[in-house]
Amino acid sequence: MWFVFALLSAVFAAFTSILAKIGIQGVNSNLATAIRTVVVVIMAWGMVFITGAQGGISDISSKGWLFLVLSGLCTGFSWLCYYHALQIGEASKVVPIDKFSVVITMVLAFVILKEKFTVQTAIGGLLITAGTFVLIL
Repeated sequence: MWFVFALLSAVFAAFTSILAKIGIQGVNSNLATAIRTVVVVIMAWGMVFITGAQGGISDISSKGWLFLVLSGLCTGFSWLCYYHALQIGEASKVVPIDKFSVVITMVLAFVILKEKFTVQTAIGGLLITAGTFVLIL
């Protein structure tokens, strides 16, 4: 089931890039990011209340809060940079570089999370890296 959600994530992310590129024309990239963020916040909290998950807030540890806040800050910086790059660059070049985060995540997962490093992941990471550079040249 995780695969279905991951695939849906990729499809929605693809539409995000195209819709953002169209919508950002003539709009300050920071303003566009703020509008997108408000929509995401409303949607996320809507899902929390629809699923009844709001009761879990008190169960989050201090460590959990710290890392969720840090993750949120990284998301914010990522979105600000992404929208600015999308505004001044071509979507077909910006998006592959943005998706290079897959390779960076793999390396961080091996180093920080001590996830298993395999020949498959190494080859996959190298292919993504090569593909990224082929697409942006």
